[in-house]
Amino acid sequence: MEPLSRLAAFFWAFGSAILVSLVSLAGLATIPIPEEQLGEITFLLISLATGALFGDAILHLLPDIFKDQAHHLGNSLWILAGIGVSFILEKFLRWKHEHGLEPENDHGHKIKPVGRILLLSDSLHNFVDGLLVGATYIVGLKVGIATTLAVVLHELPHEIGDFGVLIDAGWPRAKALLFNFISACVALLGVIAAFAFQAGLSQFSAVALAFTAGSFLYIAGSNLTPELHKVKDPLKSLFQILAMSAGISLMALLLLVE
Repeated sequence: MEPLSRLAAFFWAFGSAILVSLVSLAGLATIPIPEEQLGEITFLLISLATGALFGDAILHLLPDIFKDQAHHLGNSLWILAGIGVSFILEKFLRWKHEHGLEPENDHGHKIKPVGRILLLSDSLHNFVDGLLVGATYIVGLKVGIATTLAVVLHELPHEIGDFGVLIDAGWPRAKALLFNFISACVALLGVIAAFAFQAGLSQFSAVALAFTAGSFLYIAGSNLTPELHKVKDPLKSLFQILAMSAGISLMALLLLVE
């Protein structure tokens, strides 16, 4: 397999990262849905996000992190760091929330801390996606295209769920789409970093993936699962379980692509 020239590889990788970033606009599909009805189905999107985050961390990130037998302890500590930093960040954001320092949405309600934690964790995840896309185009065109396809399929259920979480956190639809898109565009920085710092790529990727896995586990377990338990209706609870299962199943199916 003949590698691309460095310039051609960069343009292919950058274009692919733009495509990956556009997946974050999947929430545009909700535009025909009135605000009141969107609020009624948000619990399903949160359920999907919970399953996707758990599935992503456990089925994709953790196996990649522990491929390297020599760095088990270090990688485990970075996972714990992701959980710890997410906890500290939530403490800080909750303190701001309780003291009236959080911004309000258009209806005068405070923005929930989980929205900001998710955006920060997703930004790091998207940066790593950009790194991986850039690194594979350096190897060759076919590998790069295959990786881009895997990332797009991987991000689609993830981004739809994230959009629901941002809506539930209190942002109006337009701001939720905008912030989700900005977070996704961090993948472009990942591509630039892949070409600028090719030598140290593998070591940084391992640390970033471990930290992201810890953050995702914290968000899904500490923030989203308690939100799901607020739904008491048996039928809605059944739909929640099905949506969570769909999120996990989609991540499992993506193993066949990767």
